[in-house]
Amino acid sequence: MSHPRIQRLFTVISGLWVGGSIAIGFLVVPVLFSVLGDRQIAGVIAANLFKVNAYISVGVCSLLMLFANHLVTLGNHSYRCIRWILLLMLMCAVATAFIIIPWMNVLRDQAMQLGISVRDTSNAKLFGRLHGVSSVIFMIQSILGIALVWRTTKNVD
Repeated sequence: MSHPRIQRLFTVISGLWVGGSIAIGFLVVPVLFSVLGDRQIAGVIAANLFKVNAYISVGVCSLLMLFANHLVTLGNHSYRCIRWILLLMLMCAVATAFIIIPWMNVLRDQAMQLGISVRDTSNAKLFGRLHGVSSVIFMIQSILGIALVWRTTKNVD
């Protein structure tokens, strides 16, 4: 595959990925909570959306990292900075997919087995902290995603 085609494919994939993630986090999930009357059901659906998004992010970010490495090897040194952005985004995705979300799911499942909301358990504070951490990570990943798309669409000679 030629150099310009790889760059275009990189840009399309990164744009779709970042746009989809931002749409889920800043549009779909808030709408879920505003439309559904039951916050617990909205939370379960949102958790599943974020889980799928985190797994997709790990895969897409890894793929884009391979593309960026290949482009740097071909002499496009503008992708050196992009690799750092991707590495940070990958770290965010891995932390979310394999640490934060599973931990929150355990707390949520424990509460569901008791037939109550996680807000009504002794783990409510921990769940709130994890939710806060996941929100901060999502914000960081979103900002990095915008920077990624911005850098890949920059006119480089």
